Amino acid sequence: MVARNNPNEIHLIRVYDFPVQVVWDAWTDLEQVAQWWGPRGFTITTHSKELRPGGIWHYTMHGPDGVDYQNKTVYYEVNECSKLVYDHGGYDDRPPLFRVTVLFSESEGKTTMEMTFACPTAEQAATMRKLIKEVGGNATWDRLAEHMDETQRSRSSFVINRSLDASIEEVFEHWTNPALLCKWLPPTGFDMEFVREDLRPGGVCFFRMKNTQGDSLYAQWEYLEIESPRRIVYIQRFCDEKETIGRHPGLPVFPAAILMSITFATECETGTRITMSSEPRGEASPAETLAFINLRSSMAQGWSNSIDALESILANPPLKS
Repeated sequence: MVARNNPNEIHLIRVYDFPVQVVWDAWTDLEQVAQWWGPRGFTITTHSKELRPGGIWHYTMHGPDGVDYQNKTVYYEVNECSKLVYDHGGYDDRPPLFRVTVLFSESEGKTTMEMTFACPTAEQAATMRKLIKEVGGNATWDRLAEHMDETQRSRSSFVINRSLDASIEEVFEHWTNPALLCKWLPPTGFDMEFVREDLRPGGVCFFRMKNTQGDSLYAQWEYLEIESPRRIVYIQRFCDEKETIGRHPGLPVFPAAILMSITFATECETGTRITMSSEPRGEASPAETLAFINLRSSMAQGWSNSIDALESILANPPLKS
């Protein structure tokens, strides 16, 4: 989420590789909404819904900790395939947290979804940004992408988006310069080093991650596309120190190869939105695919930690001598 000129508002943009009718249906069909609405780990039960101006959606969100959250959404505008305006986060005993405006537009078969969350004050907007990040609220819109991949393409994917307050060129460099990648990508407690660097289409990088206990993890990235500063596509495979392809040392049941696609888009003139999508590559057994699906929350946490580190580096660049 990024800030614009109005400090009372929070803005979010997502681009889905589906026509607007598909995205709208996923938003408005109750059976589909039940598959993706809410942060990772949450489920919902709808009690009633009238999708019209003045209509109300009564539903309960069930948290992964067993806590239930009662919600009453009031709709103010419903323009099919183009616009929704509604209050979110309120109930009979409490006012809504913010008013949401969602704009849908289609271009070349892709749908841009632009959301504005209007809060009563700038202070409340700042508080909501922090809360949304803490509870993983933005993952709702990543889950929507995963849901449409599953229902429209019979494809199991993992999607995560982040917005950074840095230029697209700067963010892309931190993703393609091995020396910079090693500073933010490794999981907490690990160091990363490239044994071989070959960042080009057709090139294969070989790297090692090592923790303080001496545990090592080796992997390859086979690059399929590098389009500066917009897109990177590679296949990740785990291997040993001799580059013999194998399995993740801690995940014996998991796809042997993962296709990773990363796109970069300019957002609010000076910021950058990163969209990362991964899926099993090649033949994956039902058990391996299920393991991939079940690890989405863990993958989201891992990537969030890494991008938090990148965000800190971009906000505090080293002083030049």
